[in-house]
Amino acid sequence: MTSRLKLDEFLPYRLSIASNRVSNAIATAYQALFGLRIPEWRVIAVLAEGGAMSQFALGRATQMDKVTVSRAAIALVDRGLVTRAPNPEDQRSHLLSLSDAGRALYDQVAPKALEMERRIFADIDEGERDRLIAMLARIEAGVVALEQENGQ
Repeated sequence: MTSRLKLDEFLPYRLSIASNRVSNAIATAYQALFGLRIPEWRVIAVLAEGGAMSQFALGRATQMDKVTVSRAAIALVDRGLVTRAPNPEDQRSHLLSLSDAGRALYDQVAPKALEMERRIFADIDEGERDRLIAMLARIEAGVVALEQENGQ
């Protein structure tokens, strides 16, 4: 007897659909309110939390590919929200950091992001939320282990 794939029960598919729906809802709000695409917001948020870093480090932190990070960084530099400075540890790269305008925008967006999160997860109690976060961390660890097995 062969196993049949049922997408509605296939966890990677369900995670992808849920993630896409959440991201699309948030993207629409960020674009309308702040003129930001999701990759741009991710770069801003990571820089706000982690300080100056290279595009390579941003890619690792956000799990976005280098082209997406590069496009987001260029757009943010062009808008004056991010600054570029030479990287003293690697002359081939630059360090990106938030400008004052970028910090001010982050300070406007962050409360809206938290409010959207609250609304999306309103029917999930704190214990369920904590368990979901723990399960997501375990899923990510499982993916890392699989990648290592496959030499990635």
